[in-house]
Amino acid sequence: MARWMSLSEAIAALVHDGDCVALEGFTHLIPFAAGHELIRQGRRHLSLVRMTPDLVYDQLIGAGCADRLTFSWGGNPGIGSLHRFRDAVERGWPVPLELEERSHSDLANAYVAGASNLPFAVLRGYAGSSFEEVSPHIRSITCPFTGEKLAATPSVRPDVAVIHAQKADHSGNVLLWGILGVQKEAVLAARRSIVTVEEQVDSLNAAPNACVLPHWVVDAVCLVPRGATPSYAHGYYERDNVFYQRWDAISRDREIFTAWIREHILNTADFAEYLRVQNERHRREAFR
Repeated sequence: MARWMSLSEAIAALVHDGDCVALEGFTHLIPFAAGHELIRQGRRHLSLVRMTPDLVYDQLIGAGCADRLTFSWGGNPGIGSLHRFRDAVERGWPVPLELEERSHSDLANAYVAGASNLPFAVLRGYAGSSFEEVSPHIRSITCPFTGEKLAATPSVRPDVAVIHAQKADHSGNVLLWGILGVQKEAVLAARRSIVTVEEQVDSLNAAPNACVLPHWVVDAVCLVPRGATPSYAHGYYERDNVFYQRWDAISRDREIFTAWIREHILNTADFAEYLRVQNERHRREAFR
């Protein structure tokens, strides 16, 4: 049953060292505030899962929070590589990173299987590929009805799923809209879940076919305005494209990255202070 609490309280209570953690959100509603709080609280040995790791996982990996990643694509959208991700894989800094690579359709189906309490997912997505040769997690099964050869892949059941949404009511019912990824499936597959939201409302006033997560599938709801920044929240604010461009330079160098993490995350009390520090830096740079 959902409880309203601060993000720091939710992370402290629900995310433990060594947990399998999925921070999901596609294009928008990416839970950056929660990722920062994981870094701020010094979580270690996390096994991260995400369909499309981007900046939030680059930050977590570079901060030494994770030693395993299950993913289907990784990069700085529209810019290039995730340099902290690459440094961990290629040089083991700050800690070696074990990889499990899957396809988009694989992970989407694996979340659905986890949400359905099934041990594996079945799909055609690997037909004709050599993925089975490089991934021990992909097996083949034969359909008992048609004899067709299909791919089987383990379900994903995170210890904790973390998402960002637009609204939640006082009972903790959550509303998302716009482009959706696998947020719903991740929450339903997880043992525990944290949802950060833009605002608390008296009534969701959900439109037909909107995605509503009822309060009984959510553990913690946290009010974190702009909690998806620098990604966007449909209906609230736009994507900070300048930051995505700046991140390429910040993340290329270990010392610059470490200094950024220290100034903007470790030395800030919460995401609201992080945003103030960021805005102040933007103002200083604008007057140079």
